[in-house]
Amino acid sequence: MKQVKALSDFLKEKRTQVGLSQKDVADRLGYSSAQFISNWERGLSSPPMHTLKKLAEMYNVNVDEMFDVILESTLEQVRVDLQKKFYNHTKKAANGTSTNNTTSTTGMPR
Repeated sequence: MKQVKALSDFLKEKRTQVGLSQKDVADRLGYSSAQFISNWERGLSSPPMHTLKKLAEMYNVNVDEMFDVILESTLEQVRVDLQKKFYNHTKKAANGTSTNNTTSTTGMPR
């Protein structure tokens, strides 16, 4: 399986490669604090889409590369979230704690 590089790691790596501090990036983007950039790089939040395009330019990253990292990172997060929901539901059903639902996941009666 291909290793998925988290968007947070990618952003930090590219920022340091161009020699910018978090404060430099915050200032250039018009943010009042470097905390925004720190939160992105720690995976606590994600930059808005229009900001990601600006970051690609600032970090000298091809927009297609940035897009691919965003896509792969998003798909991985969806996979993890779905896996948690699926297996959590399966465990509840196995323990008899799930409610008896008469509709399928498509909303159609079973």
